[in-house]
Amino acid sequence: MGRRGRVRIGELAAVTGCTPRALRHYEEQGLIDSSRAANGYREYDEATVTRVRNIRHLLGAGLTLDDVRVFLPCLDGDVAAAPPSPGGLRVGRERLAVLEARIAAQLAVRDRLAAALRDAAAALAGDASPAPASSPTPHPARSSSTSPAL
Repeated sequence: MGRRGRVRIGELAAVTGCTPRALRHYEEQGLIDSSRAANGYREYDEATVTRVRNIRHLLGAGLTLDDVRVFLPCLDGDVAAAPPSPGGLRVGRERLAVLEARIAAQLAVRDRLAAALRDAAAALAGDASPAPASSPTPHPARSSSTSPAL
């Protein structure tokens, strides 16, 4: 891998499937550490590979970087195989509740859009002949939370 157990940011990015930008962000957030080589390049311990892979595993499970902080003490081991901790379970349950709320909100939006499309299709099917110029076609009342006219 690298020199004397050190890897540069590009090497770390390549072996973890991460971008250098994400690695710099993880570093800014205090999740990983680097040192500077004589030429100014960031260098990381080879152990950082495991830490970054664990961070990505937790992010892939739906956690945020703030959530990942709870796991700092165990990021250098096998997070996926480690026994659950009370803090980790709490964070997971909180994140699941947030995701479920977002899903419910999106389902409500989908249902409103589906209803608006059904209403628009029914109105179009029932209005086969054009309305006389003197009487405009009535439009159902729309709340500000529905989609624009379809």
